[in-house]
Amino acid sequence: MTGTTPRRRPSKAVYRRRRLVLIVGLLVIAAVVWLLIAQPWAGAATTSSEDKPPAKNTAESLPVPSSQATTGGTDTGAVEGAVVEGQTPTPGSTPTAQPCVASEITVEPVTSADTYAGDQQPQFTISLTNNGPDCTMNVGTSAQSFTVTSGDDIWWRSTDCQSEPSDMIVLIAAGQTVSSATALSWDRTRSAVGTCADGNRPMAPGGGASYHLSVEIGGIPSTEPKQFLLY
Repeated sequence: MTGTTPRRRPSKAVYRRRRLVLIVGLLVIAAVVWLLIAQPWAGAATTSSEDKPPAKNTAESLPVPSSQATTGGTDTGAVEGAVVEGQTPTPGSTPTAQPCVASEITVEPVTSADTYAGDQQPQFTISLTNNGPDCTMNVGTSAQSFTVTSGDDIWWRSTDCQSEPSDMIVLIAAGQTVSSATALSWDRTRSAVGTCADGNRPMAPGGGASYHLSVEIGGIPSTEPKQFLLY
């Protein structure tokens, strides 16, 4: 016999620890392979982006009231680039802008010319400027009015024969100026409710007669009327 000490076999506890380490390693490898193949985060990202409300856009132009008493300008009734506000905000999202304050909004009537020959129809638009912070406002055709006067005499109102008025709430950015997308034509006749289909309405006198255009939008009137002359 030699003096060599015989090797002791590992205990059962050592075998159990080795098997446990091997099993855990296999489970980790399987989990990594599953994550690479299934990519569960891709579906979550898609759902998250779909749930977010669309980014708020500002109005680029104003709609034009449709009136049976007008000819010439095309009434599209649409706002180019305007997005209706009112989506339910998600937690942590930017709060919806507050309604516009009248004292921070400037409304101006605009005419296509200062004088019109006998065969020309005046073209009217509205210019709106937000002098305050971002705010929301109803700029739909239901919230607009154009009025033509001569002295104390009211000659024409766009609301007398307006058809299918509608609301449109849009975001007006701070410092933004928005104008009508299309001009509204006046046929130079006197308007009144009940005469919209009448082709024999009185014509407004020409010969250099002075008229004034006043407008209102979103309950905010223009501060000064715009003068023009008819020939």
